[in-house]
Amino acid sequence: MLKEFKDEIICGDCVEIMAQIPNASISGCITDPPYNYEIIGKNWDNNEVQRRLQRIKNGKTLIKNVPYGSGLSGGVRNQRWYQKNRENVLSYDKWVEEWGKELFRILKPGAFVFVFNSSRTVAHIQVSLENVGFYARDIIVWKRNSGIPKGLNFTKKLEKLGYANSSDWIGWHSCLRNEWEGIALLQKPLQNNYLETVYKFGVGLLKAKEKDCFLSNILQNIKKEPIDKFNNHPTVKPLDLIEKLISLSIPLNKSHTIIDPFNGSGTTSLAAKKLGISYIGIDKSKDYCEIARKRLQEFSK
Repeated sequence: MLKEFKDEIICGDCVEIMAQIPNASISGCITDPPYNYEIIGKNWDNNEVQRRLQRIKNGKTLIKNVPYGSGLSGGVRNQRWYQKNRENVLSYDKWVEEWGKELFRILKPGAFVFVFNSSRTVAHIQVSLENVGFYARDIIVWKRNSGIPKGLNFTKKLEKLGYANSSDWIGWHSCLRNEWEGIALLQKPLQNNYLETVYKFGVGLLKAKEKDCFLSNILQNIKKEPIDKFNNHPTVKPLDLIEKLISLSIPLNKSHTIIDPFNGSGTTSLAAKKLGISYIGIDKSKDYCEIARKRLQEFSK
């Protein structure tokens, strides 16, 4: 059954697709699941993403490329607001466990999982995947070249409302400028020890040394390539970044297959193809599946 999925982009629900993949047959996972808690139980496809992006295009929000909608949305910070936020988080945790169970089953012992998430919620990914059997190893920091302050400028708010002491609050904001993205690093437990696991399954170690440099858990100076005009995905990860994560965790040969259950526009699949390992990309959105296939075709030319 694995052969029919290898080196393919599959459009469908990742839990249903992974249920058809044999036990302990996949060498690793890199994925970037939706961060917004409102995805649970809703039709979160490309049309919905584009609708939300259009609504904020001319708005005041500083973040224009990420669709609005999450437990962090606006409103009065009363008890109900915090309660709703907590309910959303718990629903999200449950959702992560649903696909995490199938992912755990299909991965080889010792296989690594890299999951992108926001700095505020990456711990939820880590704990939810621990709940289904994974072992939390680290949080990798992807340090971006810049960051945008996203919170409330309290001084300007007071000035707008006509408060006399607004100057006393110069420099005070509701959050820090965020210039990094968290990547939860988890591992399926070893089969007894590293030696037995690596000998039998070919994974379980990190290629942490390059030349004379021992790699850290902070990734920076990642180059961004131009995005194809046909690629309208709002959060395309740099190809160079995904290549680094694959090379860090999987020996580069065709005996290994990497999976991305939330493939989006296909950066994980494209990086795998470029590095010479097999891939399985899954996404619910037909539009994103077509974009991923087109990117792979363009690379093959």
